[in-house]
Amino acid sequence: MDTPLIVEEESCCPLCHGNDVHSFFTDRKRAYLRCGHCQLVFVPRRYWLSAQDERATYDLHENNPDDPGYRRFLSRLATPLLETLEPHQKGLDFGCGPGPALSVLLEEQGLHMDLYDPFYHDDSSVFSKTYDVITATEVVEHLHAPHREFTTLFNLLRKGGTLALMTKLVIDQTAFQKWHYIHDPTHICFYSRSTFEYLAQRFHAGLRFVANDVIFLEKK
Repeated sequence: MDTPLIVEEESCCPLCHGNDVHSFFTDRKRAYLRCGHCQLVFVPRRYWLSAQDERATYDLHENNPDDPGYRRFLSRLATPLLETLEPHQKGLDFGCGPGPALSVLLEEQGLHMDLYDPFYHDDSSVFSKTYDVITATEVVEHLHAPHREFTTLFNLLRKGGTLALMTKLVIDQTAFQKWHYIHDPTHICFYSRSTFEYLAQRFHAGLRFVANDVIFLEKK
């Protein structure tokens, strides 16, 4: 059974700002809390890496757009997404990382892609534009302020546009305890199907679970 959280500074969900927050799991390195309203599981701020250590972790990633295996991995999002888009539409790859790969796949099919990443492509001009599609692959689990960042993304998205996400989903407490995904210290937010149902309702969006870890939110 979840235990109500008493500590004041950790009593607010970073996604829905609800106060119905409970202890979900604790391992040797971190504690994990769950919001009873939106079902987000999140790591309290005191366990976050410094910006320097976070950047150093990302520098170890090898996201080469010429790697056939990585292209196949991204194609699980790119292929169904392209079926919904017209050539020459405008997209944003949010959290693109040091070696943008998804944007390359989409541009090969005629899309025009902008890039944003707070560490590698810190181009604030993207926030004054609007887009037909915004992609975020293996990104939303890293967000420090998901309420603010999802609000920003939906504001950038044109009516009828798609926010295409890739992130692994929480199944239940038992599976969570054995889940490799929680061992990455930069992963601080964990979403379930219920969390995305909350987001769809919050932003009046259509919701499609395209694959186990691919989610499309379509702005109405």
